[in-house]
Amino acid sequence: MGRMIQAPAKDRRARSRHDREIIALAVPAFGALIAEPLFVMVDSAIVGHLGTPQLAGLGIAAALLLTGVNVFVFLAYATTAAVARRVGAGDLPGAIRQGMDGIWLALLIGAAVVTVVLPTAPGLVDLFGASDTAAPYAITYLRISALGIPAMLIVLAATGVLRGLQDTRTPLYVAIGGFAVNAALNAALVYGAGLGIAGSAWGTVIAQWAMAAAYLTVVVRGARRHGASLRPDAAGIRACAQAGVPLLVRTLSLRTVTLIATGVAANLGDTEVAAHQIILTLWSLLAFALDAIAIAGQAIIGRYLGAGDKEGARAACRRMVEWGIASGVVLGVLVILARPLFIPLFTSDQVVQDALLPALLVVAISQPISGVVYILDGVLMGAGDGPYLAVAMIITLAVFAPVALLVPTLGGGLTALWWTMALMMTMRMLTLWIRTRSGRWLVTGATR
Repeated sequence: MGRMIQAPAKDRRARSRHDREIIALAVPAFGALIAEPLFVMVDSAIVGHLGTPQLAGLGIAAALLLTGVNVFVFLAYATTAAVARRVGAGDLPGAIRQGMDGIWLALLIGAAVVTVVLPTAPGLVDLFGASDTAAPYAITYLRISALGIPAMLIVLAATGVLRGLQDTRTPLYVAIGGFAVNAALNAALVYGAGLGIAGSAWGTVIAQWAMAAAYLTVVVRGARRHGASLRPDAAGIRACAQAGVPLLVRTLSLRTVTLIATGVAANLGDTEVAAHQIILTLWSLLAFALDAIAIAGQAIIGRYLGAGDKEGARAACRRMVEWGIASGVVLGVLVILARPLFIPLFTSDQVVQDALLPALLVVAISQPISGVVYILDGVLMGAGDGPYLAVAMIITLAVFAPVALLVPTLGGGLTALWWTMALMMTMRMLTLWIRTRSGRWLVTGATR
């Protein structure tokens, strides 16, 4: 009888421990995640007062930059998992050494991207269909901002290092500092120095390099404290790149889903594509909240597996899935209850609002599914199970694409399109659930 009473109490203590860890890692991670869109918002607010062509140029250049940088988000994900494993195994020098390999890889990729973007900027802007008046501003902003790409990628990799070390507070502080510096420099250079859109670009570049310097200072101090080498290691950099390739495939597949959905919405008409963009913006915002828990999952699962604790990893996974479902339910309810408040912020066009509402309900209903998807994605990333994630996302894309492309042919509207997005998330949930149930992701040790 005593054992029956003790077991629930033990379970409650374990859940409470996991809850504290999740909250401690997820809350600061959420704050850091929203820094990137805030950068763009500040730039847009300041440049918007220069004129419509300048704002249009900024929009095109920012879209190109964010797409180019976000493709390499594996620098954060793969580094988090690898460093967390080493931490779990009690090898802090090895963890930091692993992180330095990721940072060196980020610098190399960043340099390569800059050499491509600088000469091809006019062609890239033209691909986005920029008008004759907006194109010069887009090219100016893109070429200057490209100089900050290596810094942005270093920030991704260094963020992964700190997350792996179970530290999400430092990235939050750096993000807040970067946001403040970016806002001040933009205002000073655009208006004070009279540099126009070029001033905005230079302000952002300086802020990005300042953030990279702050991260590097923290990592270098840790390396010196634990006697880890700072020199580039060819084998280590190559291993980081190999671990990142499957996650790159996964990310590109996800981007393809978004592009297909936007293309289908565009074929439905101007009203539908306008409503679709509003929903996509909201969908991305909701994703930040769920992704913050997933980031906690990457760090926690990697540490447990590095320590050889399969049961701890399983228990943490179960608890985080519960968090994901609960968070999804709360977010879904908030979307429904708050829609009269936020919809007018995006558009006053009643026709767009009418197209928006039923599709928005689909998004709300599917949030618990999204919660499970983000958590299991984070768990498998933390386990270093990149190859499976790549295959699962390719399968999901193969199911989603033909169904979504049939929406206009079958006379479906925006709501039908977002039901296909819900189908996509359901497919992701099923493929990830099958993997986590199999237990094949539970590979222990300092390296996978």
